[in-house]
Formats: sequence, structure tokens, C-alpha cells
Amino acid sequence: MTKNYLIDTHAHINFSLGEKEEINNSDSQVQDILADMEENYVKKVIIPSVDIKTMDRVVEISEKFENVYSMLGIFPTEAKTYTDEIEEKITNLSKSKKVVAIGEVGLDYYWDKENSDIQKEVFIKQINIANKLNLPLVIHDRDAHKDCFDTIKEYYKGNKVLFHCFSGSPEFMKECVKQGWYIAIGGVVTFKNARKLPEIVAALPKDRLLIETDCPYLAPEPYRGKVCHSGLIPFTAEKIAEIRNTTRDDILTTTRDNAKTLFNIK
Repeated sequence: MTKNYLIDTHAHINFSLGEKEEINNSDSQVQDILADMEENYVKKVIIPSVDIKTMDRVVEISEKFENVYSMLGIFPTEAKTYTDEIEEKITNLSKSKKVVAIGEVGLDYYWDKENSDIQKEVFIKQINIANKLNLPLVIHDRDAHKDCFDTIKEYYKGNKVLFHCFSGSPEFMKECVKQGWYIAIGGVVTFKNARKLPEIVAALPKDRLLIETDCPYLAPEPYRGKVCHSGLIPFTAEKIAEIRNTTRDDILTTTRDNAKTLFNIK
């Protein structure tokens, strides 16, 4: 392993990498995924929960494997399932030292605009958990940029915010950066029709840049349309380096150090 390595800040390695998506990868399957990651410069990974069914497992995996960390939250389109019991579960599981953020949480008006009020209510409740536990927020934001921005500004007490799989405009990126927030770039930046992302990547301050896969989704070119895994992240790193006119090693070091700072990873 080279001393330069990546941290994949968003990877659903609890989901099957096969043709049929599952949420119950065995320990041996996870071990295989981690071994493949290490061969491709990825030493550490952070896995998010998306609903109550995935919470216990992502924490279990992070506690079993040294280089795995987890985040806890309810995905926006699951907001209708949120209960006091779920809130208590997030709070209790977050006592684990391997839980490094509340996420992925936020708003999604692409898949579920009809329940925007419920989404906002649950988003605020999870922001309050992050405030109480002094944890970063990892944001899922799809077609809801202004409402996400305004809600975070009003309710979150810190500035440790990461917009996962960023899909906003260059102007929105600049407003987020003004708040001290971070931007995560995934495989979409390699797509031929990714018109905004190259401009965003070029303009993004070095200390706000993070990298992710969102596996098993959004595989980078030349694997677009196939099942994604953390071992493909070097393709994204190469594209980011090309856009920023720098080296892949520089992207490895920059994004790794930024992730360690944001998530307080030693």
C-alpha cells in the first residue's frame, strides 16, 4: 500500500455488489470488498444508513473492521417512517466511536416532492441529533438546493456539513463554501454529459474537496452503467486531477486529509 491513499466518504458496502441489490452482505463479502479497495488506493471507507433496516448493520460492519466508519440517518424518501423510536436508535447507536456523522439526511424533491413538509420536519429532527452529539452532517440534496441550504443554516449549530454527490450549480457551490461546508465529488464527474461538475471541480477550494463512490451506484467511466465499487474510485480521482491540472497523488492526499479533518478520523 502506497502511503498516499483515498478515503471513500460515501459507499454502501453493506449492499450487495451483485445484480440484485441486497442489504445483508456477509462479513466475508465485506472483507472481499475491503481487499479490493486496498488494491486501488482506498484504505478507509464511510458507510451510511438509509433507513432503520440498515442502521444496525452499518454500525456492526464499522465496529468489526478497523478501516470502516459509519454514519446514521434516515434517507429523505423514508421520512414518513420516522418515529421517536428511530430517533432514539440513531442517538444510542451513535455512541459508537466508529459513527462519525449523521447521514445521509436531507431533502429529495426529485423522487418525493409531495411529502416535502414531512421531509423538512424529519430533516430538522436529525439536524438536532447532530447538534446534540456534535457530529457532522452528510447531506442528500436532490432538486432541493435552496430548502436544504436554508434549513441547515437555520438549525445546524456547526459548519461541518458535507454535500454528498453534489448536484448543484457552480453558484450554489460557492454559497456552500462560504459557509465552510464541504463538497463531495463522485463518478458523475467522469460522464460525458456532466456539464456543471467540471466547472465546480475546477473552482472548488482545495480544502473543501472530498471524493466518494456512492457504490453500488454511479460507476465512473469507463464502467458507467455497471455496478460500482470503491475500487473504481481512482478513475474519479484521475478525472478530478485532470480538471484541476494536478496529479492524482495530490488528489489522493488532499481528499484524504480533508476527510480526516471533517470526520475526525485519526
